[in-house]
Amino acid sequence: MDILLLASDAPTSPVDDAINSWFTPIATWFSSVIFVPVTIGEISFPFVVFWLILGALIFTLYFGFIQFRGFKVSLDVVRGKYSKPTDPGEITHFQALASALSGTVGLGNIAGVGVAVALGGPGATFWMIIAGLLGMCTKFVECTLGVKYREIDENGVVHGGPFKYLPVAFRRFSKPVAAILTGLFAVAILIFGVVGGGMFQANQTFAQVRTATGGADGFLGGAWAGLIFGIFFALLVGLVILGGIRSIAKVTDKLVPAMAIFYVVSCLLVLGINFQQIPMAIGEIFEGAFNPQGIAGGIVGVMIIGFQRSAFSNEAGIGSAAIAHSAVKTRRPISEGFVALLEPFIDTVVICTMTALTIIVANQPSYREDLGEGEIGGVALASDAFSTVASWYPALLAVAVALFAFSTLITWTYYGERAWSYLFGRGRATIMAFRVLVCVFVVIGCVASFSKVVEFADAALFMCAFINILGLYLLMPVVKKEMKKYLADRKAGTLTDPDTKDAVPVEQPA
Repeated sequence: MDILLLASDAPTSPVDDAINSWFTPIATWFSSVIFVPVTIGEISFPFVVFWLILGALIFTLYFGFIQFRGFKVSLDVVRGKYSKPTDPGEITHFQALASALSGTVGLGNIAGVGVAVALGGPGATFWMIIAGLLGMCTKFVECTLGVKYREIDENGVVHGGPFKYLPVAFRRFSKPVAAILTGLFAVAILIFGVVGGGMFQANQTFAQVRTATGGADGFLGGAWAGLIFGIFFALLVGLVILGGIRSIAKVTDKLVPAMAIFYVVSCLLVLGINFQQIPMAIGEIFEGAFNPQGIAGGIVGVMIIGFQRSAFSNEAGIGSAAIAHSAVKTRRPISEGFVALLEPFIDTVVICTMTALTIIVANQPSYREDLGEGEIGGVALASDAFSTVASWYPALLAVAVALFAFSTLITWTYYGERAWSYLFGRGRATIMAFRVLVCVFVVIGCVASFSKVVEFADAALFMCAFINILGLYLLMPVVKKEMKKYLADRKAGTLTDPDTKDAVPVEQPA
């Protein structure tokens, strides 16, 4: 999920201005550290993007392209072929996948792709797909570890993800260094969970609903509309998050497939109407990937734009998805790794590619005018493409965007809650305080912009990548051992055998 600031015709309040003026130098400095640029030829890009793509490439080679060899295994696992009701955990493989996807599938798949195609041309789509395919292996590694080192408390609640496997990975360092690294990771997830995943998603939802209902002249254009909408939206969020991951999973396993199907069908309608342009669009994608015309940085430039959009969309390597996947019902940690590798495929290879093709084949004036500039909002490019179906169709896109934002919000609230419990304990009162705090910030998010606060949260999220990827490198051999044993047992037909050596409750960190 990217943070993509949307233009708004709503004026800023004195509170917005005061916070932005105080926070701007802090956010600017922190962002400059996390997103320190690397320059190749004529184009600069954040080093964190290189760090994520390099990690994905190394994992792909180390695990022998498991994301391709194990794709059928993934489909078998996600449909419950090797599952039992008595497996330890809270949610099914499919619910874990849906919950994690709800945190990544969002505006990054619409606005982010629009920006990528506008800046890098059609060829950016090709490199976005390549990065997504590589990122599948990163998700495979981090989500396997998220399950392997999880804990299940006396109430059956799972506590897993990076907060459990990073301390194991960093054992070879001194205890203070290990504690600091894991603590920084938790703080960063917490910040983004409340601000980027809570406040900003609420802000995006209100902005989209407001636009779809007439903007400043509609019934949500009044001075108190943001506050009233925020309170109503916070109540909806509260109804979902108060039940924890099980409640979130029940919502996302219905909402995410419905959203994805609606969005893909919408893209297919545009492609169907413009089907004669599809061969040309595919040709432009391949030609632009290796022979870009008029794009800054040439092949390297368009490659980096595609890689950057992919990395910022599917979050492979951030570690966040491992939190949702750790709650799965399974006795074999590696099984969830196979499920998790489907995420970047669905998020980037399928949905992002559909968005790019839709924009290219529609070939609307906004796309042609913006090519190579990226000045128009990415959502506007997709909206104009959908208008070729019907003049009113962009209104449905606004509804889809609002639902994307809502699903992202509730999933990131859960991620933030896991970080909160790591830092402040698992007491019921402590967890409830966090959930109430999120609902308060949802209301604030609907009435304020706080753009620099969001920029700070975005930088905090990608700070996680530096720490998480390092931990994954240190624990790669553990995952490889699990993978070989699992594939061997699958071949022997003993995956569901209770006497299988690995078919035991999840391993605890020493």
